[in-house]
Amino acid sequence: MRRREFLADLVGALAISSSPSRGETAGKRPLVGFIVPGTPESHGKWLAAFAKHLSDLGWVDGQTVTLDFRYGSGKPERYPEIGAELAELKADVIVTSITQPIEAIRRIAPNTPIVHTALTSGSPYISSLAHPGGTVTGTSQLGPELGGKRLEILSSIVPGLKRLAVLAVKSDRKREPETTAIVAAGRTLGVEVSSLTVEGPDEIAPAIASVTGKADALYVIIDPLFTIHQIEINKLALAARLPTIYALRTHVASGGLAFYGANFEDLFRHSADYVGKILRGAKPGDLPVEQPTKFELVINLKTADALGLNIPMTILAAAELIE
Repeated sequence: MRRREFLADLVGALAISSSPSRGETAGKRPLVGFIVPGTPESHGKWLAAFAKHLSDLGWVDGQTVTLDFRYGSGKPERYPEIGAELAELKADVIVTSITQPIEAIRRIAPNTPIVHTALTSGSPYISSLAHPGGTVTGTSQLGPELGGKRLEILSSIVPGLKRLAVLAVKSDRKREPETTAIVAAGRTLGVEVSSLTVEGPDEIAPAIASVTGKADALYVIIDPLFTIHQIEINKLALAARLPTIYALRTHVASGGLAFYGANFEDLFRHSADYVGKILRGAKPGDLPVEQPTKFELVINLKTADALGLNIPMTILAAAELIE
C-alpha cells in the first residue's frame, strides 16, 4: 500500500513539474529580467538572496530559468532604457525597485508582469495593496511612512536636535511624501526641517557643505545614487559633525550613525516568491502587495563615539550594534 501511494505521489509530482509554466516552450527557459538601480557592489547581497530563494523554489538560473540582471549604476536616465530592453526581449517577468522603467515596459509589452520591491499604497500602478489589479504587484518598503519614526529615533540620539537637513534626489517620487512625514513629525518634536535636493553625484558634497554649521543632523532619503556614494556621504557628514539616519542598513555599516527600516534581503527574498508564483501561472493583479512586518534598528557605535554622542540605554537595548 505504501509503495502504491508513493508511486501515485511521484506520478502526481511529475505531472505538476511537467505542466507548462509562463513562458515555457520547447527548448526555451522563462526569462526573468531584473532592473537594478545600483551596481553589483551596492545590490549584490540582496540579489544573491533573491536568486537563492528563487532557486529554492525550483527556478535555477541557467537550468529552469534565465536571470538577466541589468544595472543602472545610479543613473536615472538609464532606467527606462533598461526597461525597454527587457520588454523587447519579451521577459516573462521583470523585477524592479524603481518606478521609472514601468512606463517604458508597458508601452512596449503592456502585458508583462512586473514585481516591484518598493510599492506604496498611493502607487498609480496598483488599485490597492490588497487587490493590485493590472500587471504590477510586489512588496512594500514602507519608506515614506517611516519618516516620522526615524526622526523620533534621531531626536532620542542627538541631544538638543532642533534643525534637521533632509537630503534627497530631486527626481525621486517618494521624496515629497517622505519629507512631508518628516516635517509633520518635526512640528511635534520642535525640529525645523530643511530640504536638500541633488541631481547627480557632483552635487552631494556642495549640498552637505551648505548645511554645515546650520543643521544638527542629516536625514538621507534612500536612493540608488546615495547607495553607490554612501561612503562619501558618511565621510562628509562626519567631517561636518552631522549625525545621520538612513533607510538602508548598509549605509550604517559603511559609517553612518543609524538605520531604521525593513530588512531588504528579506524583501528581495519575498520578491522571488512573487516571481515563482507568476511563472507558475498566477496573475500579478491577484497577488496582494506584502508589507514588511519586521523592522530593524541599527546603531554604529564607532560613529557615535566619533561624534561624541552617548546613545541612551533605551536605544541600545532595542538596536543591533555595530562596533
